[in-house]
Amino acid sequence: MDNREEVREFLTSRRAKITPDRAGLPAGSRRRVPGLRRSEVAALSDMSVEYYSKLERGNLAGVSPAVLEALARALQLDDAERAHLVNLAQAAAGSDALTRPRRRRTKEQWKPHRSLQWTLDAITTGPAFVRNGRMDILAANQLFRAFYTDVYTTPGNQRNLARFTFLDPASRRFYPDWDAFADVTVAIVRAEAGRNPHDKELHDLVGELCTRSDEFRTRWGAHDVRHHGTGTKHFHHHAVGGLSLAFEGLDMTSAPGLTLTIYTAEPGSPSEEGLRLLATWAVTQEAGPDTERSAFG
Repeated sequence: MDNREEVREFLTSRRAKITPDRAGLPAGSRRRVPGLRRSEVAALSDMSVEYYSKLERGNLAGVSPAVLEALARALQLDDAERAHLVNLAQAAAGSDALTRPRRRRTKEQWKPHRSLQWTLDAITTGPAFVRNGRMDILAANQLFRAFYTDVYTTPGNQRNLARFTFLDPASRRFYPDWDAFADVTVAIVRAEAGRNPHDKELHDLVGELCTRSDEFRTRWGAHDVRHHGTGTKHFHHHAVGGLSLAFEGLDMTSAPGLTLTIYTAEPGSPSEEGLRLLATWAVTQEAGPDTERSAFG
């Protein structure tokens, strides 16, 4: 991906989101652009208009941490956006070669160590899986495979949650709040593009989704990023119905760039009972269709 274009569009989109009122500036009566003018961002960052314009054209190579911090304050970036700006600057300078995850050409080339798979298999009360920044599913426990059965049974999904979200109609049923899932998915992929702009598989994925999904293309153009480490999500599984699950996402120190996510239900809740039913359903799936009909009518 073109780092200069990424920088330019990210800074432009953040500038457009800050109104003069939010920045403590007079609005004036003849504003031709949404958000702040370049001159206003430059003043808030304590730099010349010429220098800020150079940055917004995509020239972040060699920019000091102090300048990045001043820019982040002026644009009121949140933690995820600040991290994204730093990643873009490192990529522009070529200084991310040692800090970014080593490139993995395909998800098939990375195999979970057997102890990791043991750990996943030992989690029997909730779905658990490992993914990369492209949203490829790299390892999972039995309950996750039963939970995301549509991802595994539809070849076009290629065990990728971004493809599932935007290209598989089943995702609209599985995610009752589909728009929220779509927003988060694109934000994760966009952040990965900032960390690793030279990932050809990521570039191909984005190109495919932009071509085949208007919803993805619109969100991709917004340049939104976010941290996605904890929270609660709502699902509708075709075999067990509605589930409200809390999740925790953990960065894997043994495999930089990968995330282990574990879902769980509130103790004593209907969703906890739903997960128990899902575990039973998963066993019937492995046993065969005759057992499934006997157990679930």
